[in-house]
Amino acid sequence: MAKKKVAAIVKIQIPAGKATPAPPVGTALGPHGVGIMDFVKQYNAATEAQVGTIIPVEITIFEDRTFSFILKTPPTPVLLREKAKIAKGSSTPGKASAGTIGEAEIEEIAKIKMPDLNAYDLEAAKEQVRGTARSMGLKVG
Repeated sequence: MAKKKVAAIVKIQIPAGKATPAPPVGTALGPHGVGIMDFVKQYNAATEAQVGTIIPVEITIFEDRTFSFILKTPPTPVLLREKAKIAKGSSTPGKASAGTIGEAEIEEIAKIKMPDLNAYDLEAAKEQVRGTARSMGLKVG
């Protein structure tokens, strides 16, 4: 079987289980002639266990207008806000604190994010998560 030629790769972030043909899905896939409802149904079925969390997806669109997609782990700031129980990060990180997060939560988030991070080990992944927490105005400790 010959390999299909890739026409485009589209990356979007959509709430799990709540994708609709409206933007951003429709505007991202429409120009490529992909069946938007087919994608929406498949995405919602694949993410129904994580409803509410934002899940990035990488959609590979082939020249024959078929597609395949890969689900990624939720963005680090989303996981940090969830663990710290805050609505958003500080508008002035470094000056005003938005909250605190413990080492146990940092490690838990690093383990979740490990497949999508460019880190060799868990310690490096934890450093990346700590950096994101600091840039959001969260105190780590």
